[in-house]
Amino acid sequence: MAYQLSAVVADVELLREHTAELDHAVLGGLRQDFALLPVTPQLVVELTGSLPDFAVEDRSAEHPFDLVLSPTLTELLTGWSQSGPVAYVEAEFGGGAGYQSAAVWLGGAVSWGPQFDDVLDAPREQWPINAALIRLGVERGTWIDPFAEVGLHLERNTDGWLAHGRRRLSADYWDELVEQWENQ
Repeated sequence: MAYQLSAVVADVELLREHTAELDHAVLGGLRQDFALLPVTPQLVVELTGSLPDFAVEDRSAEHPFDLVLSPTLTELLTGWSQSGPVAYVEAEFGGGAGYQSAAVWLGGAVSWGPQFDDVLDAPREQWPINAALIRLGVERGTWIDPFAEVGLHLERNTDGWLAHGRRRLSADYWDELVEQWENQ
């Protein structure tokens, strides 16, 4: 099953504060008081006033993201990071092949990354999205890694996260459904 993610992840209140007036901002609730903001072309236009640009090169350490982080978008994330750590994360997988990329801003500057990995043979905590989540403050729990701990595995693509956010679901919602199903 394919997986695709292009999102900003941060404290839910930080994202609410900075996106409250935006028409195309939809927040997906995650565990541990984090949220995910799916990055869609419409959102990029609303945030930057310009159409998004996508990389033509294959993902690599030199070109870690499919979405080209324009100076305007980078300035926006830099500004948001004055309120707390903010991560931009991307992942795309299909048939066992794919990549993860992530960067973290804190205090008005890039504090980590961007990092890229298309092999994922290092310990899970070193994978780009997990490493970014740790820098955001995700705490270890019962799940296999920070990615699953906050619930990033619950939706498979941007459309799923948009539906998740529009329905105002939390990551705990799915756990509650599983518990109900197991109790029947």
